[in-house]
Amino acid sequence: MKNVRKGDIVARKSHNKDVIFIVDRIIKNQIAILTGITTRLKADSYIDDLEIIDKRDVQKVFSEIDKKIDKHANNTEIEKNSLFKRSNKVIYTGKILHLDGDKRYSEKSNMYYKKMGLKAIVRNIPESRQVSVVNNLIDRYKPDILVITRS
Repeated sequence: MKNVRKGDIVARKSHNKDVIFIVDRIIKNQIAILTGITTRLKADSYIDDLEIIDKRDVQKVFSEIDKKIDKHANNTEIEKNSLFKRSNKVIYTGKILHLDGDKRYSEKSNMYYKKMGLKAIVRNIPESRQVSVVNNLIDRYKPDILVITRS
């Protein structure tokens, strides 16, 4: 088996490889600190419990997720069109302000908001700074919905 290193894409055998992770760091050549790629999750694991995942398999997982989102977006569009035909009312979805300390998750969230046709402002702000900037961002963007995701 190939040695697990920082940056490798892995899954935990003891959890039936249910979540795909990236290795953030390795402690004493025994324990890996992991960050979920498709799921917002931090974990640790013995290196012996990890299996390196082929990058093609990771692309397949991302492709499946994109298909699910596209299907949901299409269903939402169909429902919205059906609702407009039954009603003369204008429906406002509201503006979303989303703060997140994880850059990958911020980018992924922004992409999903766009696919769903939602008005969202996504800002990647370290968790330690979120408290000090949230009021200014609310005043600046005047969101209807505030989402703050933390690890």
